[in-house]
Amino acid sequence: MKVQIRQEHPKDYKTVETVAREAFWNLYFPGCHEHYVIHMMRGHEDFMKDLSFVIEVDGEIVGAIFYTHSKIVADDGEEYKTVSFGPVFLAPDYQGKGLGRKLITHSIQDAKDQGQRAILTLGYPYHYEPYGFLGGKKYDLSMPDGKFYKGLLALPLYEGALDDISGYAVFSDVLEAEDAEVEEFDRSFPPKEKKVQDSQREFEEMSAALDE
Repeated sequence: MKVQIRQEHPKDYKTVETVAREAFWNLYFPGCHEHYVIHMMRGHEDFMKDLSFVIEVDGEIVGAIFYTHSKIVADDGEEYKTVSFGPVFLAPDYQGKGLGRKLITHSIQDAKDQGQRAILTLGYPYHYEPYGFLGGKKYDLSMPDGKFYKGLLALPLYEGALDDISGYAVFSDVLEAEDAEVEEFDRSFPPKEKKVQDSQREFEEMSAALDE
């Protein structure tokens, strides 16, 4: 199995969106919007092309990770630049093979090499704690509503990067998608059935869980 991690090319766009759609379909809610977010992200001012990668197995794209600019707004109003990843995904048949670890580790190292302050992300803690991520509360980082959520995770990229910073995280607005726009975009793909499943309830509970 030959594995290659590289930057995305325009000719890859539809393939990457299709893989993302397969990976996320019905996972967090009936259908998905990640493929549309990726489509819109590439032309957005917050997109970080140099930190976004696809992963190939034997020449076939089986996953990708996308980065955008984010920031911490401190209590005194000062802003600190950070970076964030998501969506990150693998085709269903390639999950659980260590490829996600290769992809995430590769991107974290590149972010370190660039001198980025920290990576912020939203997700299940058990997915990202193995890479050194901790809950935002550990660094006195909340969401804009002032609450500390278990799903807000932070990884300082150098010693003391988040010391003495207290504030809230702000993610790119490109990650937000209107349902009507997603529906319109999704019509360019083969029809898939939307279903309700347990993973959606789990995600809803996790998204609302406070770090108390």
